[in-house]
Amino acid sequence: MSGKTIHAGGGIVVRNGARPLVAVVQRSKDDRWVLPRGKLKRTERAIIGARREVVEETGHRVQVREFLGAITYRAGGRAKVVQFWRMQAQARPSYDLMRDIAAVEWLPLAAAIRRLSYPLEKLFLRSVASRVLKRRKHGARHKPARKGVKASGKARAKRRSVLQRVLGRLGN
Repeated sequence: MSGKTIHAGGGIVVRNGARPLVAVVQRSKDDRWVLPRGKLKRTERAIIGARREVVEETGHRVQVREFLGAITYRAGGRAKVVQFWRMQAQARPSYDLMRDIAAVEWLPLAAAIRRLSYPLEKLFLRSVASRVLKRRKHGARHKPARKGVKASGKARAKRRSVLQRVLGRLGN
């Protein structure tokens, strides 16, 4: 792959209710449905950029929960790596959508997977589905992901294994 790698961050954003709903956004430039994500600023940490992009694209404040993995593909002849975190949305939007986004839909997981335009995103969301929908036990406290904390070797190996399985299914 030529050129510098493009780094991006995003979220699998869940809004709880009787049935948890997942956010998908429609881009204005091509009407494709994607997971909320975007390029990182030059010196921005991935977790910070992912949260910023999700807020801009969904209009919702979010709490970042856990790292889910990354997808890699070619964009404009360059490698692009998008890291995703599970995020919890507030019930109501707090901000206007950025003009690059035509619409946001909150869908049950299966419908969100069907709505996505890119097969790699569909496969990724399907592969992390059980972690996306996990719920806290009543009264249990869940700490948001801490900035700058590195995963253990075992956790990194598990994510690498999931990513390799996903890429293997796509013939990469």
